[in-house]
Amino acid sequence: MTIRQQRNAVLAARVIKGLESRNMEGYFVETAEDALAKALELMPEGSSVSWGGSMSVEDCGLIEAVRAGNYEVIDRSLASSPEEKRALQLQAFGADFFLGSANAMSEDGVMVNIDKFGNRIGAFAYGPSHVLLIVGMNKVVKTVEDAVSRARNEAAAINAQRFAKDAPCIKNGTCYNCKSADTICSNIMITRYNPVDGRVKVILVDEALGF
Repeated sequence: MTIRQQRNAVLAARVIKGLESRNMEGYFVETAEDALAKALELMPEGSSVSWGGSMSVEDCGLIEAVRAGNYEVIDRSLASSPEEKRALQLQAFGADFFLGSANAMSEDGVMVNIDKFGNRIGAFAYGPSHVLLIVGMNKVVKTVEDAVSRARNEAAAINAQRFAKDAPCIKNGTCYNCKSADTICSNIMITRYNPVDGRVKVILVDEALGF
C-alpha cells in the first residue's frame, strides 16, 4: 500500500463516519472494478434503474453492466425526441435505483452537485427509492465551502467544456458566476442529511473518477 493509499483509507473512514451521521450509507473500495462489484451487490436483479449524467458511473463500467444485466433500464439516451427524453426523465423519478456521483464532497459527508436543468439533482433529492453514488477520492475536500468551490471552479468548468458553447468558463477555465444563457450552473444543491432511512448509498473509490 502506498502512502497516498494509506492516507485515502483513513480519510475515507472519516468521510464514511460523516455520511453515517447524516443517515447515509458509506463504503470504501480500492478500484473502479471493486466499485462496480459493490454497486451490483447493492442493486437486486429485477430493479428498475436510471441515472443522470455521470462520468464516474461510466468510468467504472456500471452503466454498461446495468444495460447488459437483468434490470429494468430507464435510459434517456435512447429517446428519439425531446418529448420522449422528458418522459423518460420523469419516469426515472419512480426508479428503484438512481445512479450518479457528486461534484464534490466535504470530509464530514456533505455533498455538492451542480445541474443545468436539475433532473439529476432533483432525483437525488426526491423520487427514486434508492440513490447510489460512485465518488472518487479526488472529489473529497476539507469543508463545505471547499466543496462548493470545487464543484463550481473545477467540475462545472470542465463539464461546460463538454456541454456548453458560450459560457465564460469555457474560455477561462474557472467560474465567473455568470448569468449566461449557456451556463450549466443553474442549480446548486447541498445535501447535508438524508431523511429517508437506507435511501442514499455512497461508494468511495480510491481512484480519480469523473471530474
